[in-house]
Parts: sequence; C-alpha cells; structure tokens
Amino acid sequence: MGAEHARILHGSISGATVTAVADPASDRAHAVAVETGAWPFNSAEELIASPFVDAVLIASHDGAHADQVAACLELRKPVLCEKPLAPTVQECQALVEQQNAIGGTPLISVGFMRRFHPAYRELKERLAEGAVGQPLMILSSHRNVKSYPDGNSASTITNSGIHEIDITAWLLDSPIASVSWHAPKSTALDKTRQDPQLLHLRTADGVLTTVDVFLNAQYGYEVRCEVLGEQGSIELSAPQLTTANRALAATRTYAADWRPVFADAYRLQSQAWIDALTSRTRSPLATAEEGLQAVRVAEALVQSMNTGGGTVAVDNNKPSGPASPDGTSGRNLSHVH
Repeated sequence: MGAEHARILHGSISGATVTAVADPASDRAHAVAVETGAWPFNSAEELIASPFVDAVLIASHDGAHADQVAACLELRKPVLCEKPLAPTVQECQALVEQQNAIGGTPLISVGFMRRFHPAYRELKERLAEGAVGQPLMILSSHRNVKSYPDGNSASTITNSGIHEIDITAWLLDSPIASVSWHAPKSTALDKTRQDPQLLHLRTADGVLTTVDVFLNAQYGYEVRCEVLGEQGSIELSAPQLTTANRALAATRTYAADWRPVFADAYRLQSQAWIDALTSRTRSPLATAEEGLQAVRVAEALVQSMNTGGGTVAVDNNKPSGPASPDGTSGRNLSHVH
C-alpha cells in the first residue's frame, strides 16, 4: 500500500514532491525510489527526521503507526496515517493528547479514504436531502479475494472492518453507540481466523447497520452499501468492471483488489491533504479524534467476539485503560476458531 501511495503522490497530485521513501525491505524502498525520484531511507525514523521532508504519509504495519505518528508530532510535521491511527484505544488517546498539547492547526489526518469516494459522497448527499426519508437500516458488505497474511479474527475487525465503522458513522452523522459480533460457519480456506464475520453497529440515532466482512470471498473484491429508509432505499452501484452479454447469459468481472475500485478516492484524499498543507488550512480528512473513536468501536467488537457475541456499549468519552502487564497495551487481542 505504501508504494501505491507514493505513486499517487508522484503521478497524480499537484503541489507535492515525493522526496523520500522508507520500507523495512530495502529492495522495495529502492524500487519505489527509482520510480518516483525519491531518496530511499533505511528506516521510518530516519525519513521522519530528515530536514528535506516537510510532511509524512504513513502506510506501515498497523503496529508501527503509534510510534511513527508520535515521531512526526515531536518534530511538528503534518502526518497522514493510514487507518487505523493505532491498534489500541490507549495508543490513539496518547496521540490525541500529544497533538492537543502542541495546539494550533491539527497535524494528524487519518486515511479513511472512503469519505472521498465519489459514490459514497453522493450517497451521503442524497441522504442529507431526504431522498429516502429517515434512514432505518444499512446493509453493508466488505469482501476480499484472499486475506492478508499475519492476521487473526481481531485484525479482521481492526484492519478491514474499521472502514465500515468509520463510513457508517460518517454517512449518518451519528456515532456508533453499541455493537455485537456474530460468527457464521467459517471457511476452510483460512485457519487463522473466523471468516466471514457479521458485525452489528447501532448508531446513536437508532439506525442498525449489518456488515458482513469476508476476507476470503474468492470471487473478487467488492464493497456494498444499501441504506433502507422510510420512503425507499439507496445503494452504491455494483463495482464490476465490465458485463459481457453472450449466449443467453450475462457475465460480469470484478476487481482483484481495492485499487481499481477506490483509485479516485485515494487520489482525491491525497489532493485534499496536500491542498490543506499548501494553503495552511485545516485538513478535511478524518481527524485524530475520529480515528480514536473508530478504534473504540473496533475494540468493543473484539470484546463482543471474545464474550460470546453479546451487545457491548461504546463509550466514546471513556479514557483508555492501563497497559497490559507485559507492556503490549492490549495489542494481543484474541480470536476464535
């Protein structure tokens, strides 16, 4: 994902120059550096500290986000961090407090790029216009071809499901107040996690959202969203690339991953971030506080998962708890089989 961000900034965004890139795998860093004309660094810490770097985009492993964002704040450098802002509520809260202590224009932006997807933006606008009356329920799906390695049932929520968490609250302009987690029969294709999962999200306005997250759906990458209202429904158009009509049958194709589906969203998000930096105005992207709120909801879902699927209230004002005795700050979230 980091390489794709660098390509977007280099080839599609005005007002920005990709000065430096860093990756734990030096060959990847050098390949992207050659492609973008950037300087490759051996570590994120070196890149962040470089006097030639004015702002930082973080697309590293989730577990590295908190330390890297904190390093940017220490040097007063604006930072766009891919979701999640950090793996735990405690880490997110610390970043919010660190930013607040600095004051001025917030430095942290969080990469919930679906907010910039033209279809989601039109959906939000039509809901605001009352196109289907009062929303009652949302039916959403998040499906990948194959799960990424090094994950478990909890990371399905904190890395993939967190998109649905943010976009649901954003569409309805209402915070998620309670959640529950449910497990259908699990696929035999991935023994590391429960897959698929069914997430129930109830916002403060009473709307219930159901989300199926299926990371090994095999048939293609697909995101669905339908809002049922008192006077009708409105949904995202199907994301297939083409439809072939032949021999009394219609066949449609799907993207293999997120890139063709959300290319415009990533480009528009990056341009909005750069425009805010060059004009010295507040970033229109998701805030650190919104990133914290999304992780609160994700942790509530993991709690529901680990306690049999019961409903868990989300207290968006509750301070985070203490770190775990082993110092992991709650990162070792369990999962079921």
